[in-house]
Amino acid sequence: MQRRLSWLFIGLALVIIVTLFISSSQTYEQQSLVSNLDKILANKPFEKQLSAISFHYAGSEISIAAKGYSSFVEFFIRKGAHFFSYAVLGFSLFVGLGAWLKKSWLILTLSAGIPLAYAALDEFHQMLTGGRTPLVQDVMLDFTGALFGILIGYVIIKRVNKSAA
Repeated sequence: MQRRLSWLFIGLALVIIVTLFISSSQTYEQQSLVSNLDKILANKPFEKQLSAISFHYAGSEISIAAKGYSSFVEFFIRKGAHFFSYAVLGFSLFVGLGAWLKKSWLILTLSAGIPLAYAALDEFHQMLTGGRTPLVQDVMLDFTGALFGILIGYVIIKRVNKSAA
């Protein structure tokens, strides 16, 4: 990949990091989707099916019975956003750094290590923000997302290189 194009991916990674920092600077109340979900999902679609789902996350029960319908749906939106944003971060770093670094172990280490370190720092930042709870489980979710993004990047690059050969 051209180094010029790699800057696009490095830039995307920086945009994600800044966006995550701004997001973790907000209180839960500032970010809450519950009131909007109450309006959008007023007829509670799939409530019967979703009521069968119950599990524990970070010591709290996650179910419609425990959280309410909209808060239950919001949980999946918020955790999906964690996973997806870190997947894009891992992907962007893997692809962007791949044009500059030649050692595969270094590309992988930085592409995984930077999101892991940032996820831990982000949870620490949330601890300093009112109304937020830092969770080790979120760091693990973020890191899993980053690894998924790296895997996607690896598969894409292998296919591109194979078709170019």
